[in-house]
Amino acid sequence: MKILVGLSGGVDSAATAYLLKQAGHDVIGATMSIWDKNTNFRGNESADGCFSPHIEQDIESARKICNILDIPYYVFDCAEEYKKTVLHNFKTEYMSGRTPNPCVLCNSTIKFDALPNTARANGLEFEKFATGHYARLELNNNGRYQIMKGLDPKKDQSYFLYRLSQEQLSRILLPIGGYSKSEVRDFARLAGLEVADKADSQDFYSGNINDILQNEPKEGNFVDKNGKILGKHSGFWQFTIGQRRGMGVSAERPLYVIGINKDKNEVILGFDEDTLQSSLVCNNLSWMAIEGINSPKKVMSRIRSSQIPTPATITPLENDEVLVEFDTPQKAIAPGQSVVFYDEDIVLGGGFICK
Repeated sequence: MKILVGLSGGVDSAATAYLLKQAGHDVIGATMSIWDKNTNFRGNESADGCFSPHIEQDIESARKICNILDIPYYVFDCAEEYKKTVLHNFKTEYMSGRTPNPCVLCNSTIKFDALPNTARANGLEFEKFATGHYARLELNNNGRYQIMKGLDPKKDQSYFLYRLSQEQLSRILLPIGGYSKSEVRDFARLAGLEVADKADSQDFYSGNINDILQNEPKEGNFVDKNGKILGKHSGFWQFTIGQRRGMGVSAERPLYVIGINKDKNEVILGFDEDTLQSSLVCNNLSWMAIEGINSPKKVMSRIRSSQIPTPATITPLENDEVLVEFDTPQKAIAPGQSVVFYDEDIVLGGGFICK
């Protein structure tokens, strides 16, 4: 089978290419270039991210991987699509007082869509597109493709893939989802790849988010939940729900961001117990293992990628919304983030938290 592998220059995608070639497939490597060289974003020399001014280093690393594995390598420019979709959404969400998750949007619109489509538009022919995500893929008894958690619980990335469509899922492979990180590094060592011990990227952007937002400072107030002014800040968009540090406001106990009022440029602060909520509403739903729900359903849920799934009941509402009621209150539910529903290891679907 001819397979295109999305290479980041890191160990996970490198091991993916190695495993597929060892299995006898005709493997092609490709990197999506999403950094606009004309941007005035500064990035950060000491940090790393998938959206980074150091893209040339990643490309060189990916090229070395392909040379060692003896497979062809291509670089495709996806910067314009990334700017119009992911960066535009990132800024719009922050300026609306919400906290976006760019990786969720990037996977469904850029990594698993724009990259393979651009490769085909440039004349490459392949049957499947593979990545180094820690998640598993199968066809269920209902004839639907479904994502399952990666077997390594510390590296599981199923949360980030819930928006992939059935058509996208039918065209992809996730070869390392059944392995641990240490096993993946061992595969890279067997292949003689120097990225075997390369550190993981920690975030989507390597610099300050104000590089992307590009807003002039605007003085506003920190207030408590009763509206009492506690201090000053230079723009609500610099804060997210659940944030504990960076406020510069003293109190008898640690303060957390519990709300944002964009119209008043206010950041609402409270104590730890004020961060707890028992329910949320999500919209812009994406169903995967099932077509949807028409009555209340018990699920396991995640409101952030690192969270251990927690029991909840989901109930359909009008206007394509779902009410999520947790068995135990959850901390720092942030509008704009994703809530993902599971049945044991299987991703049922999810949506964006709207309130």
